[in-house]
Amino acid sequence: MKNLKLKAARAGKDLSQQALAERVGVSRQTISAIEKGDYNPTIKLCISICKELDVTLNDLFWK
Repeated sequence: MKNLKLKAARAGKDLSQQALAERVGVSRQTISAIEKGDYNPTIKLCISICKELDVTLNDLFWK
């Protein structure tokens, strides 16, 4: 399932996939795969992404 919440939160912070990836220590392809629903990130990565975007885990990763 696509993660449109992540894409929207990233865009809301005016961050490219590359910029977010650099901030959380992964490749741009990893961020792309998460947004497409092709990759299930670790909880550690989820937390890092949420910290960078100033949102909660519930905001991005759970319905």
